[in-house]
Amino acid sequence: MTYFEGEKRLGKDRRNGYIVGGLGLLLLLTAVLSLRLGRYPIPLKDLLGILLSRLYPLERFWPDQAETVLLNIRFPRIILACLVGCCLSAAGAAYQGVFQNPMAAPDILGASAGAAFGAALAILNHGSNFAITVSAFFFSLITVSLAYFISKRVKGKSILGLILAGIMIGSLFSAATSFIKLIADPTDQLPAITYWLMGSLAGARLGDIGFAFIPMTVGLIPLLLIRWRMNVLTMGDDEAKTMGIDANRIRFIVIICSTLITAASVSVSGMVGWVGLVIPHVARKIVGNNYTHLMPASLLCGAGFLLLVDNVSRSLLTTEIPLGILTAFIGAPFFIYLITRRGESF
Repeated sequence: MTYFEGEKRLGKDRRNGYIVGGLGLLLLLTAVLSLRLGRYPIPLKDLLGILLSRLYPLERFWPDQAETVLLNIRFPRIILACLVGCCLSAAGAAYQGVFQNPMAAPDILGASAGAAFGAALAILNHGSNFAITVSAFFFSLITVSLAYFISKRVKGKSILGLILAGIMIGSLFSAATSFIKLIADPTDQLPAITYWLMGSLAGARLGDIGFAFIPMTVGLIPLLLIRWRMNVLTMGDDEAKTMGIDANRIRFIVIICSTLITAASVSVSGMVGWVGLVIPHVARKIVGNNYTHLMPASLLCGAGFLLLVDNVSRSLLTTEIPLGILTAFIGAPFFIYLITRRGESF
């Protein structure tokens, strides 16, 4: 690498660093504005007073209803939207690098299908909200584990075998979910299953954040720490071997961590599609293909995107629109724009 090439790369890294910092600031501002939005608008003065009162003792000048809405309803929902958005987009970016496939998404190994079956099974058995979340998380992990162990017995390319195993296992669990919908009580159980499958953050509680935060953190931290190694994986196993990197080991870690954050996300939000597929490509357009900056940019873009979609979901109509419907309406046309944009390669 020449001196001028090094200077150019350093300047690009610095620029991407500023972009990531700007995305973080934009997400923070969006979150603050989101706290004010809703059918019960909260003035900025009251909002700041309520938030500061959690840190310093202040004389109350805001109504009790505003504090209840902000802390018990709006705040947990906004935090959960950010967590789910950043995890789904991070998992999508990681899978696209590991499988060297731009169409890879967090549900490529059947995690979403397993979560759907687990939630439907819990609803069929009159489970509580917590039981539904736990069941969805548990079966999501089981689905990917089955796909992984089956792929080990597939001859040929291990990556292709894993993808095919994930598709097959996901199809089986999707069929099982359809059977549960067939035998479910059409008066209450079937509508509950259908609504869960469409995805929503309505009724988000601090307990949901507590349940999902630990597996999300356990999965996200390793992905951020080894993100530079994903650049080597995109070059192929032979290139990774020449650089002294065990590609299979890194791939296994990435799959485990991505599965963990996907399972945690789907278990608390339901089926929310397109985030993990579209947002990593948006981040690539902003910071390039280097996972050193692509991974944090994907996290921030995913969190901001799902937060904005959730704001539309709870504010556009008198009846809340499921997240899965909105992400499809927004994500699909935007993805078509990305892949058909003149002069851009997909």
